[in-house]
Amino acid sequence: MTCHIMVVKIGDRREHSPKVQEVLSQFGCSIKVRLGLHETDNVCSEEGILILQLTGDKDELLGLEKALNELKSVKAKMVILD
Repeated sequence: MTCHIMVVKIGDRREHSPKVQEVLSQFGCSIKVRLGLHETDNVCSEEGILILQLTGDKDELLGLEKALNELKSVKAKMVILD
C-alpha cells in the first residue's frame, strides 16, 4: 500500500491562509487527513505547517502540490511511502 503525505509550510499565515484554503477546497476530495500546526506561546505565530494524508490519482496530487507552490510564501512537498 502506498501512502502519500504532503507537508506544507505557510509563511505570513494570516495573509496567505485564505488562498491556501481555496486551493485545499479545490482538491478536497483528495485530502483524507489534515493537521495544522503553529506556535501559540502567548502569540499567534505567523508561520504554520500543514500535514496532509492524500488519496487518489497521482496526477491530481501533483496538481495540488503545484497549485500550493504557486502561492506566495507557501512551500509544499509530497512524500511517497511504499
